[in-house]
Amino acid sequence: MAVLADSDTRWKWGALTANRIAPSGSGNPWNTTGAGIRLDGYLLRGRATPTARQLGEVGVSADSLREVTAAEFLRAMREESYDLLVLALVGGGTQAMLHGLGRVWADRPDRPVVVTGYVGVIYEKLADGLLLRHGADLVLANSRQDAERFRAVYEGVGADASSVTEVALPFLGGAAYSGEHDPYTVVFAAQPSVPESRRDRMYLLNRLVGHARRHPGREVLLKLRSKPGEHTTHIEELPYQKLARKLDLPSNFRLVYGHMGEVLDRTDLLVTISSTAALESLHRRIPTVVLTDLGVREALGNHHFAGSGCLASWDQLDAGHRPVPDEEWVARQGVAAGGASSGEGAYATAFDAARERIAELLDRPGGLPPLAPYYTPTTAPGYLPGILARHHLAPDGSPLPGAPAADQAPGPVRQVVRRAARGAYRHGVQRVAPVIRRMGEL
Repeated sequence: MAVLADSDTRWKWGALTANRIAPSGSGNPWNTTGAGIRLDGYLLRGRATPTARQLGEVGVSADSLREVTAAEFLRAMREESYDLLVLALVGGGTQAMLHGLGRVWADRPDRPVVVTGYVGVIYEKLADGLLLRHGADLVLANSRQDAERFRAVYEGVGADASSVTEVALPFLGGAAYSGEHDPYTVVFAAQPSVPESRRDRMYLLNRLVGHARRHPGREVLLKLRSKPGEHTTHIEELPYQKLARKLDLPSNFRLVYGHMGEVLDRTDLLVTISSTAALESLHRRIPTVVLTDLGVREALGNHHFAGSGCLASWDQLDAGHRPVPDEEWVARQGVAAGGASSGEGAYATAFDAARERIAELLDRPGGLPPLAPYYTPTTAPGYLPGILARHHLAPDGSPLPGAPAADQAPGPVRQVVRRAARGAYRHGVQRVAPVIRRMGEL
């Protein structure tokens, strides 16, 4: 099986999902190489291509892993033979690959089963993202609620909704929360793009530092997704590391990186705006808070947690309040109602339907039909060509003139230029863009 990903978080989701849904898999979601199933990883070259450090932090290995352009990937898919392909990409990237693969496999009934989905909580661009993913054999929904929403969108535009398959987030797990640690540990799970403004991010940082000062016996951790100069799924213009340099930090306050599951192993209270880490925490029955300080708004994504019982403010937390999650809401989010205390339990069976569906497709007499995305030059003539062009593909899925050659390995000069260009882009995002924005506000 193969996974194509465009960021560290999507690589983690894609690789773990592939292992979860492989019909002949071992059932061990954290072992992608020891079950007799080969996993080949492809990283789509772009602004968020993960660094070696980020890949190591994700903690998911593969039998092979290489960085590719769209043209290089499509060539590999023409030459290699797989049973299962997971597209762990943004919507536009998924749509481009579906059209490119449709052309590559036009006369190939023995093509792989193509699967796609979302890394976590979906709080914006639901219709746009879903329709860009339409055309895959399986569009995975991480919860009952998402499956219902996905089908409603597809059916509402007259698209085939049979691809929607309910599963769960593949990285839930870990030991159930069994009581307070020594020292009691509060973790704030930061997000790269939520909130966006300097004022809001400084507010959250000051409240977190203030909590550490107010409770000197506690350990207060700011869990960060990436280091300065790295990008993940979303662009981070104002890294908390940079903002924290301006503060006098107490000794019980620390910035931490690493695997989220390992951080949760020592967490007594998880605090966030809308991070998917909240679902990981709830699955393990760790006390979890979704902040309301900046409002409950679609732009923040915390509106997704309305009805969860987890909404609270820093004032309430400082006063000792601990929200109690609503069990029905938790169950609808694909989080095991019994929590991690019941082992994998019902959570493990969440992937059965996907495994069965994939097995049925692989056993289909005569092979699989051609990929058929909803967007075509007929249904979206003013939208689709631009989506494909970003990946150097023509409206029919063929490479555009001047597209990066798939049979030419980059030489040393090209590699240096590429690294320099990527560094310049990151510098522009994190240093130049904020300055220009502030100047525009004068």
